[in-house]
Amino acid sequence: MTPIIWSIAGTDSGGGAGLAADQRAADAFGVHCCTVVAAITAQSTTEVSHIEATSPAVLQAQLATLAADLPPRVIKTGLLGSADNVRVLARFVDRLREDGPLALVVDPVLRASTGAALADAELRAAYRDLLLPRATVITPNQAEAVALLGDGFSGDIPAQSLALRALGCEAVVITGGDAAAISRHDSLSMDWLDTPHAQGWLSLPRENTPHNHGTGCTFASAMAAALALGWVLADAAVLAKMAATHALRHARAVGRGVGPVIAREGFGVDPSLLPRLSIGSEASAGWTTRPRGQAPGVYAIVDSAQRVRQCVDAGARTVQLRIKRPSITPPKDPAWREQLAAEIRSAQSAADAAGATLYINDHWQHALANGARALHLGQEDLLSLSPAEHAQLAQARTDGVALGLSSHSLWELCRTHTLLPDYVACGPVWPTTTKDMPWHPQGLDNLAWWAHMAPAPVVAIGGILEPAQLQAVAEAGAAGGCVVRGLGDDPSATLPAWLAAWRAGQTHHGQHPPPDLPHASLSA
Repeated sequence: MTPIIWSIAGTDSGGGAGLAADQRAADAFGVHCCTVVAAITAQSTTEVSHIEATSPAVLQAQLATLAADLPPRVIKTGLLGSADNVRVLARFVDRLREDGPLALVVDPVLRASTGAALADAELRAAYRDLLLPRATVITPNQAEAVALLGDGFSGDIPAQSLALRALGCEAVVITGGDAAAISRHDSLSMDWLDTPHAQGWLSLPRENTPHNHGTGCTFASAMAAALALGWVLADAAVLAKMAATHALRHARAVGRGVGPVIAREGFGVDPSLLPRLSIGSEASAGWTTRPRGQAPGVYAIVDSAQRVRQCVDAGARTVQLRIKRPSITPPKDPAWREQLAAEIRSAQSAADAAGATLYINDHWQHALANGARALHLGQEDLLSLSPAEHAQLAQARTDGVALGLSSHSLWELCRTHTLLPDYVACGPVWPTTTKDMPWHPQGLDNLAWWAHMAPAPVVAIGGILEPAQLQAVAEAGAAGGCVVRGLGDDPSATLPAWLAAWRAGQTHHGQHPPPDLPHASLSA
């Protein structure tokens, strides 16, 4: 069944922002949008000459009529017109939540892009007291964030976000479209993302267009649509960023002033729209790139130098050494550290002799100290790095050390995008018992999307137990596939079948087109 969202917002007689923009964004995602009129504006591309709030009784009638037939998964608010309308909406949200989960996306429309004020002090107070405590996410621009917090608040944008969350909302996205520059590089459009799953700057190159009317409405409605499709907040923000930027690229020059952005389908399969997500609160200084890494092919994952040697002798050209520290061993135990160092040196020697690439997982500092030339890091590893460790890792990259990164969700893929790795792992493709993880299987459809969208070669991992699965991975467009348990006791005996399956899949490489949008890999 098609997901239903409600947009409770104002009309724009110029067809740019408000309910018109919300409808276009919903259509771009394929969800059904019920449009509830909370205010009427006399508006063009150059001015807002009149605003009149819908009466609370009329607003209540619209909501009650819809609830009986078209109950929403998500409500998105825009221009609400009056504090009385906020009170009506707050009561109705509480009523709907008695029947089941309901997300509330609050776009606190306080000022038009033309500069006209759209909210008085009473309405701003109603937002703070009634809507923010009920909000799943709020999407103010920077000026709106300051207005909600009050002129007396001092703090940078991450601090503003923390203060807004303290008022009760689950998540905050402070959009940067109204800022000439947030970072040291004003060519980037940067939004501050603060959700339970991820925090950081979400960035894309700024679109050079004077026509941006309705961008905020589009972003908030796109986020509502993504939530209705089952995405968690961090991933919904990624999709909203993509959809809003795509809408800016298709902005329409009409009238004598600022024309509207036009949301449309197709944003989900344009690799140039994949944002980057910073690690921490340091804003990016620019949009750099690096040459694409080599395709890993059959990617064997083993736990000892002996098995590394067996794999490379059997023809594997990409191997990962993944040695887990025993839980009873202290992390600084000298004997264990020396054993680890010996395993890394022996495995690297075997790979070098065969002309293979060896990635070391988990112990990246030990690996660098013992001559490793390629590392693999998981997302938790990335988030645990100190600034000094980030600098050490960056220097290793400059010195030619290759880097592979794990990803399981859209926001993790965007985080890998920031570090420009040599490959990105996508998983789990199928259910796996190798790790206990909360992620739903990606399947071949998500894998095909990852392979199409990622800025680096994509390696499939998770549940690849039969050579036929590896062949399907290659056919889906992946540049490599991880084999772990499928190597058996003797990798030299099993690898020929895996290598043959990969070659067979390469003959039909990329035969599965990516879906318009991937499916969610984590339960909302």
